[in-house]
Amino acid sequence: MPELQRIAPELPVSDLRKSLEYYEAKLGFRTAMQMPEGDYAVVERDNVAIHLFRAGKGDSPGSIHIFTDGLDDLQKEFEGRGTEIQQRILRKPWGNRDFRVIDDSGNELKFTEPLAPEN
Repeated sequence: MPELQRIAPELPVSDLRKSLEYYEAKLGFRTAMQMPEGDYAVVERDNVAIHLFRAGKGDSPGSIHIFTDGLDDLQKEFEGRGTEIQQRILRKPWGNRDFRVIDDSGNELKFTEPLAPEN
């Protein structure tokens, strides 16, 4: 099973309740904390925490890299959950492989696996 590493970005979302459902059902996160006002929450999976906040005027979608191992298995897991994959796994010129997902608010999540150096 892939194990994610540590990251804790803040991403703007248009509908917090709907986004929490998306992150739980499509990406396998769990809601760790939600503010009583319903404008801020934290979702977690393995060692990754993503802070979601209700977008205000002028907030635009964000983009993050989440470093992982087991990239192929993670993409298969997401596909099994019905997650729409924006970009399937590609090898990048800078020495990583990644695939990309756009969440329900337009934020781009790049799941990235560093490649072993070639000898």
